Amino acid sequence: MTLEAAPRRGLYVGIFGLMLGMFLAMLDGLIVGTALPTIVGELGGLEQLSWVVTAYLLTAAVSTPLWGKLGDLVGRKATYMSSIGLFLIGSAFSGLSADMTQLIAFRAVQGLGAGGLMVGAMSIIGVILPPRESGKAQSMVGVMMPVAFIGGPLLGGFLTDQLDWRWTFYVNLPVGAVALALVAWKIRLRTERVRAKVDVLGAALLTVAILAVTLAATWGGNTFAWFSPQIAGLAVVAVGATAWFVRTERRAAEPIIPPRLFADRNFTVAQILSFLTGAVMMSLSNYLPQYMQFVKGASSTASGMLLLPLLFGMLVAQLGTGRMIARNGRYRIYPILGGALMTAGAVALLMLGTGTPTWLASSLSLVAGAGIGFGMQATLLITMSSAQPRDMGAASGTVTLLRTIGGSLGIALLGAMFAAELTSGELTPAQVAGLPEPARELFRDGVVSGLHWVALGAAVLSAIAFAVAWRVREVPLPQLEPTPTREEVATAA
Repeated sequence: MTLEAAPRRGLYVGIFGLMLGMFLAMLDGLIVGTALPTIVGELGGLEQLSWVVTAYLLTAAVSTPLWGKLGDLVGRKATYMSSIGLFLIGSAFSGLSADMTQLIAFRAVQGLGAGGLMVGAMSIIGVILPPRESGKAQSMVGVMMPVAFIGGPLLGGFLTDQLDWRWTFYVNLPVGAVALALVAWKIRLRTERVRAKVDVLGAALLTVAILAVTLAATWGGNTFAWFSPQIAGLAVVAVGATAWFVRTERRAAEPIIPPRLFADRNFTVAQILSFLTGAVMMSLSNYLPQYMQFVKGASSTASGMLLLPLLFGMLVAQLGTGRMIARNGRYRIYPILGGALMTAGAVALLMLGTGTPTWLASSLSLVAGAGIGFGMQATLLITMSSAQPRDMGAASGTVTLLRTIGGSLGIALLGAMFAAELTSGELTPAQVAGLPEPARELFRDGVVSGLHWVALGAAVLSAIAFAVAWRVREVPLPQLEPTPTREEVATAA
């Protein structure tokens, strides 16, 4: 039965369930941030504080390509529903944690489930919708990211203040149950399982490489100096594991990240763009609030609100890109436009100073946000349209993984440049406000100088993205039904 014969409303109800699961994964990486001071006050373990977030992000990044490949082999719907179940189990036990060690362990479980939510949903959408319509649906995925960026901290603060910090985890349970029910009810995929050996060695090597990179990015410049033996050792491990992983994937019968994907030039270019766009996005969204709080005196909540132009730019660009591509099937102009706007937006942030009006400082982020939106949406669509249906899970896992790694490294490297300009990095905004005027101005000048280095680094990365984007080849997307494959055939809802 063709897609036209299926009840389209029911199908999109199922797609809404898929997106609801993805939204939970995005939200939970941010919602706990505003609850951390309260969590530490109740559970203790201040020295373990950063691992409440790191454990989640690390396991999510490591598991993303594994979930993608598992969906390709044993069935995308079952794999996606399993990842939701694991995520909800981790959420429930995180809320029940009695000490910091338990919380970190259950956050890791939560992250393992979250790694399958994004990749699973995108691979299912790529199979059940034709290319142009999947672009429209994928634009909604891009819309959810900025909403999660602003909604996560605000919702976390509200739940902590009005109820209890444990509700930042319990809130996932009813929402996740709805997502699970909608997917089970409205998504129909007939799956033929593929008998193949799981690439255990490839999975292990990828885990080691990502773990080494993440630890180096987390510890470098903080726990250990960048040129310390510890960071150098992690770098050697990362390079060695990556080289071994590439060699293993070329020989594996069913590799986690199939090398054949990179035979398509557009796919390879899209992964480079995803890495660079992720680095720019995470760097600006993490260090602009520092300027708003330390220099402009905004509260934590207000500094998030002042990022609305950045988020609005991302939102409009992603929605517009999805609609335009759905209309004419052409996409080459969007990554080029994204690179140009990101570069211009990052350069514009060099105008920020201690005396810049708050409204202008907030507005300057609009251009960069639009560039990020064009870049993210275009790379996602190019990735999915360049992969064959059998590799849809692996493709979506790869683009998500590279965006995550790019963001982590961007925060770490540009953050080191930011911190180098500060006379003291241990002061809170309230403590800075209580300093004598000369010391306060000196600190604010350091924050501005540090942000300029972040903006300059983001401009360089954006310029590289702009240059790389010209390598994209225009291959118009057909308005056709996705071709049924041996592994999976889309059927009526």
